[in-house]
Amino acid sequence: MNLMMPKKRKFRKAFGGVSKGMSKSGNFLNWGDFGLKATSIGDVKARQIEAARSAIRRAMKRAGMLWIRIFPDVPRSKKPLEVRMGSGKGNVEFWAAPVRPGRILFEIAGVNEDIAMKALELAKSKLSIKSVAISRRSEL
Repeated sequence: MNLMMPKKRKFRKAFGGVSKGMSKSGNFLNWGDFGLKATSIGDVKARQIEAARSAIRRAMKRAGMLWIRIFPDVPRSKKPLEVRMGSGKGNVEFWAAPVRPGRILFEIAGVNEDIAMKALELAKSKLSIKSVAISRRSEL
């Protein structure tokens, strides 16, 4: 399993960051006819993105096109269990993509509607945030 992560970063660990409000970009379908849109705030881990991607490809039987519209470029650190407070920041545990409501996570084209919606429902179950499957018709 080849997880997504940046090739290079200026700093190894990142600050926590503030995530509130609606998504300012990536709110509309660009290339596909169907998509998965986030409805809650949260971090989507690289493992979750990969699991959702493989579920979509399996459901589509490798037909059609798939676009991943998010990238996990934020390192999230965590201290080990039963370690006392202090003594610095924890090690990087995983890479995450911070997501706000309205952000398109995945896009699909080249398959009919029932297969696309089934694939997006499978992908939705793999993610840690709430999301909804949309189509180009429902977006208008």
